Amino acid sequence: MEKNYKLIDLNDYVQTGEGGTSLTYTHKTRKALAKLFNPGREAEQAEREFLTARAVFEMGVPTPEPYQLITDGQRQGVEYELIKDKRSFTRIVSQEPERLEEISLSFARMARELHATKADTLRFTSIKETLRRFYLEKGERVTEEYKQRALNFLDKAPDAETSLHGDLHIGNVITDGQRNLWIDLGQFSYGVPEWDLGWMWTICHRMDGHRSDFILHLTPETLTAHWDIFLPAYLGTNDKVAIGQFTKRLMAFYAVKLPFMYDLQAQERLPEAALQQLPQVIE
Repeated sequence: MEKNYKLIDLNDYVQTGEGGTSLTYTHKTRKALAKLFNPGREAEQAEREFLTARAVFEMGVPTPEPYQLITDGQRQGVEYELIKDKRSFTRIVSQEPERLEEISLSFARMARELHATKADTLRFTSIKETLRRFYLEKGERVTEEYKQRALNFLDKAPDAETSLHGDLHIGNVITDGQRNLWIDLGQFSYGVPEWDLGWMWTICHRMDGHRSDFILHLTPETLTAHWDIFLPAYLGTNDKVAIGQFTKRLMAFYAVKLPFMYDLQAQERLPEAALQQLPQVIE
């Protein structure tokens, strides 16, 4: 992994954002944005995000250019191109709720374009490989039944070279009014789109009000409404039976990916209630 960190002085920056795992700072004079991961995060997380984001940028996916690895002496992170006058899609919806349909349809188009892009399999990892490694190396994060059901599902799940964002939700798109750009690409990988869409379903249906307000500035009800606009546009159909069948198909992908994402964000085991209920949706 890349180890060359540039030491920055936070007096040269102004804090402009806060997420679940990091804080962001805008440079006072340069067109640069610093993203520093919260204390306790492994340096490898910053290194993985930088190398992945750089590869995604070089692949031509619309995203701010990642410049370099940085540290403030205690935290590690990545410096990105600053997009002037940018807002996230979620910030737009929170400030202008009447634009929910417009933003949801734009996000559906972006997701379809991303999922129509073949990934460079020499520079990225299969999501199935990443998840299989997680269950083999951190099986204690779930019950033995959960682990075995997940591994069995991964053995039979389809393969694809489709580009996957890895943390697909509308908070991970920013716009300056001219360009719509993907951000937070540390989990970019490849596989069937259901891995992305299953996780997005989780965000839109399983996030409590406190976290949805803190991370996305939206209520759970708004996220559900967003999903209901997004999915028919993404699938290209309003047929309720087809939408229902596709949504049911996503449940196993969501359940297999959830422990990995929970460990990534909270660095701990899933709550016991989820460990007992979720294995039943993994076919």
